Order: sequence, then C-alpha cells, then structure tokens
Amino acid sequence: MSAPTFRGVHQRLAQKPPGTPPDFRPGRTLRLRVEFVRQLRRRRTQIAVLVVLALPIIVALAFKLGGTPDQGRDGPTLVDLATTGGSNFALFVEFAATGFLLVVLVALFCGDTVASEASWASLRYLLAIPVPRARLLRQKLTVALALSFGVQLLLPVWALAVGTVFFGGAPAKSPVSGSFTGSESLWRLGIVVVYVCGQSLVVAALAFLLSVSVDNPLGAVGGATLLVVVSNILDQITALDPYRRYLPTHFNYSWLDALNQKVVWDDMMRGTGLALIYAAVFLAIAWLRFERKDITS
Repeated sequence: MSAPTFRGVHQRLAQKPPGTPPDFRPGRTLRLRVEFVRQLRRRRTQIAVLVVLALPIIVALAFKLGGTPDQGRDGPTLVDLATTGGSNFALFVEFAATGFLLVVLVALFCGDTVASEASWASLRYLLAIPVPRARLLRQKLTVALALSFGVQLLLPVWALAVGTVFFGGAPAKSPVSGSFTGSESLWRLGIVVVYVCGQSLVVAALAFLLSVSVDNPLGAVGGATLLVVVSNILDQITALDPYRRYLPTHFNYSWLDALNQKVVWDDMMRGTGLALIYAAVFLAIAWLRFERKDITS
C-alpha cells in the first residue's frame, strides 16, 4: 500500500463507502530498512563515521612523528606498547576513545533520534499516520543502537588495520602479563569490544530517555554526556567507597582485566549487570513517559 502522504492516496480512500475502515496495517509502518537508510543519509552520521576513521590515522601519525613512547617507571602501559604492533595500537585507541569519544557518539545516535523529529515538527505527523507509539520507539531505538554498536565495532577494527600498516602485525603484549599469540590477541580484543558495547547501554538508554522528554536534540545528547562526566568525577573520590561502586561508570575500564594472562571476569560481570539494570530502568521510564505524553510539537 502506498504511504498516506503520496498524491492520490487520500482521494482513493475517500472513494470507499462510508464506514469502511481504510486498508491500513500499523505493523508495516516505519520499517527498519527505511529508518536505517534515512539515518545513514544524515550529515551527523556521516561526520561521526569520518571522525572514527580519522582518529586512528591521526594517532598513528602522532606516534610516527613523535617517536616511541618512554616506558613509565612502574612498567609499561598501553600507551607505551601502542607502537609494538597492530593489536596493541587498537587496544590503545580503544582505551583513549572509551572515556569520551564513544560516549558522545552513542549519545548522539540515541539522543538525537526522537528529539530531532520533535524539533522538525514531524513527530506528530509520524504518530498521525498512525505509527503506534511503542513501534515508533522500538524502531528508533533499534536503529540508534545498531549505529552505536556499528561505530564501536568500526573503531577497533579500523585501528587494527591502521596499526598493522604503521607498526606491523605483531601479537598483542599485555602491560601486566607478557605476550599473547595472534589468535589470542584477537580474542582478547573481541572481549574488550563486547564489554565496551555493553557499558555503552547506560549512555544509550539515558540519551533515549532524554530524547523522548525534550524537543531539543542538543539537550538530550548533552545531558547523557554530562552524566558520564559527573559520574567519572565522583568515581575519583575514594571517600565515597563503597557507594561509588554503584556509579554507572565505575566499571567502564574493567575490560583491562581481559589483558591478564588469564581473563578475570569478576569486575566485568559486575559492570555488565550494573549497566543492564541502569539501561532497563531508563528505557522503562522512556516508554512510560512517551506513551503518556501529549505530542504537541
């Protein structure tokens, strides 16, 4: 069936006998493919991908121009080992991007998705098609998470390729437990990427909650980013023990335990559980708020 906004569709509907319901299936509205292509064509998506592609090249050139990092007094760190091979370079780029860049990108994709429709005054028209509210949120969130996980996967894969070109394909070296084999290096990098994606669910869910609550995309993106900044600051205050263990960013870097000779899962399991709880609460509030909200923008 043609979309209700196409020319001539309303005239054909008007020709139906009075009382005949329109041939309309709410479950076929706002298809994932259409929304995904629409979001891919947006300028902010293209700029985000360019930033992710440019970052490893800029970092690699910085190491080439600046020379080999000096080893710290307490032993090597990720930055000290970044030039020893592609795997270590990818781990360092992931370490450098986790704290802020990936947070901003996830907040951008998930915080802009509904709020942008409100700012363009097109949200009420989407609901008037009518797209069921729960379906609209589900489709929007699915595409936003796909883009968020996509850039988080693209960054280490591209960094691994760039690092291999600049510094060779040597297996990863751990700052604490020697070297890994080639396959083991990829396995450890995979653990890191999956864990970082899991931790990003907190930012994604909060940004989505703010996106259904405000009409300004900048407010939703900035609010989610501000949460991470404040949480990181509070996490540095050791006097808050043991309460700081419940901060949403306390376990963000627990993936470093994957670089031990034997993977230590304890903190990563705690971090994953905490992230899922925060994400579930934020998304539940977002659904309830949007279902009861009077869309006037």
